[in-house]
Amino acid sequence: MLDFITDSAVAARLTDTDVALLQSLLARHLLDQGQADRAAAAALRLDVPLSDILLRDYNLPSRTIARYLAKAHGAQVVDPTRRPADATLIARWGARDCLRRGVLPWRAAQGTVTVLTTCPTRFAAARPDLEQVFGRIRMAITTEAKLTDAIATLHGPIFAADAETCVPATESCRTWDAARAARLALAMAVAIMACAVLDLGALIIAVTLWAMVVLIATTLLKAAAVIIGMRARAHDPRPVAEADLPVITMLIPLYRETAIASHLLVRLAALRYPRALLDVCLVLEQDDATTRATLARTQLPGWIRAIIVPPGQVKTKPRALNYALPFARGSIIGVWDAEDAPAPDQLHVVARHFAAAGAHVACLQGVLDYYNAGTNWLTRCFTIEYAAWFRVVLPGLARLGLVVPLGGTTLFFRRSVLETLGAWDAHNVTEDADLGLRLARRGYVTALIPTLTMEEANGRAWPWVKQRARWLKGYAITYGVHMRSPVRLLRDLGLWQFIGVQVLFLGTLSLFALMPLFWSLWLIPLGVAHPLHGWLSAGAFWAMTYAFIAAEALALLVNLVGLHKAGRLRLWGWALTLPAYFPLGTLAAYRGLAELATRPFYWDKTAHGVVLTGLKPPANLPPRPLPHPVSAA
Repeated sequence: MLDFITDSAVAARLTDTDVALLQSLLARHLLDQGQADRAAAAALRLDVPLSDILLRDYNLPSRTIARYLAKAHGAQVVDPTRRPADATLIARWGARDCLRRGVLPWRAAQGTVTVLTTCPTRFAAARPDLEQVFGRIRMAITTEAKLTDAIATLHGPIFAADAETCVPATESCRTWDAARAARLALAMAVAIMACAVLDLGALIIAVTLWAMVVLIATTLLKAAAVIIGMRARAHDPRPVAEADLPVITMLIPLYRETAIASHLLVRLAALRYPRALLDVCLVLEQDDATTRATLARTQLPGWIRAIIVPPGQVKTKPRALNYALPFARGSIIGVWDAEDAPAPDQLHVVARHFAAAGAHVACLQGVLDYYNAGTNWLTRCFTIEYAAWFRVVLPGLARLGLVVPLGGTTLFFRRSVLETLGAWDAHNVTEDADLGLRLARRGYVTALIPTLTMEEANGRAWPWVKQRARWLKGYAITYGVHMRSPVRLLRDLGLWQFIGVQVLFLGTLSLFALMPLFWSLWLIPLGVAHPLHGWLSAGAFWAMTYAFIAAEALALLVNLVGLHKAGRLRLWGWALTLPAYFPLGTLAAYRGLAELATRPFYWDKTAHGVVLTGLKPPANLPPRPLPHPVSAA
């Protein structure tokens, strides 16, 4: 029994390295008795190296841990950022494997390769493979930050190039020809004008017929979502034993986020997931001096680190995520936005659902809501829209077995599947929707889970239009990419999902583009003669009018159901004003479609924190229960 460990059962299971490490830390008063007991017990309970607990739970300096680990093993401490590694050795082993396994072949001398490691346990696990590649090896100690920095210095440019091309060209929009799109748009405009000159009536009838088809299809989809959502069955997987919890990496892209930087660490600190199993990566652009300066003044805990993305051909969120992926420690990869306030138990929910799901469930999508709903009319309408989308429409799509267009945050992936697919399309400005479609094409399923993330609604009209224009531009380019070969898409998805893609993507774009036609129907209750009276038969005109009224009524029902599930029925009156809200969407659609021919890959960044003055975002779940998890299984 060890005198300095209170629990004899724990003491009996400690390794000699752990004993030496704890004795050194206690002797130098870097830990007290209670902390040593808890750290040792946590390492055994979570089945992780003791050094991980000390670094991430107790925030002990990594250099101190490295020095004591080296002393316990009779090894040296090496800083590979000052004494660079031999690039040929890294190439033989593989830079990505260095990061994944926590070892770095450093230098060869007298027939022996010195291999740096962040943890002797990881070195021992990799030793057979290292010896097979290099022969005689010996261990030296470094820190995780130094190992990561060394790899980034040597292989950062390669990772940066890979980040832009990791999705196969046939599945990426990077080959999108903006000039060709401009010529096609001009040709279509000329054709439409020619049709108007030759036979205006036929053109009006054709446009009206297409509008009716789109309206009926999207209305039926919403109706099905409401009906099937009411039949959803409860499903709450059993908790996962702590020793079986996975390491989860959360990627959080940041760009000029100083307005909310003070909130971010507070929200992350509220997470209840074991720190030794939590890997939070703040992903920053190299030229983002503002955010880098902010973080330089901030003391990050041991479980949060910054990853700097080198410049490239494009500057987008998906490119940043792709660059950061090789540096991730976790087998589960998640994404949050900088303004997010996730539920404290969110990662436990994720672990439970992945443990209970089959291998075909590759992605989990959480529920998004807004903490600034009451700021103004625009944020209230945005909140109503999201309540319907995340609590009614998306669960309905999943249960109907259709493609689920992912949200950009509160997403969680099996890392192996994400890497197999090539991760995110770096050029796509709605990388989430595109990834959801690519997952479905490979036969994988996205499940919605009952965990909530609160974020900030865009509360200013023109920034709202620019944000929505980016989304709709991305929808259009995603549809264009996947419809390059309709036959192949049909073969990959099957007829049912193929039809769903047409309704979701083409239908959404058409609905926004044709919305002025539907708005004009509001002239009828006002006693104004409608311009189409002279071109359409009375039956066709009134059929369209009644279909429009029915669609509006159903949309109101969907919004009310969403508000009920969100516990926000107090906003029901504002749902009646949505017909005045969606015209902004049409303006955004025209802007987004125009950008396809001018700047298809431009990422119009939405500024956050503008309407947050004096507002403290809530960290906890709302009082009402969230929807039960559903999937397309």
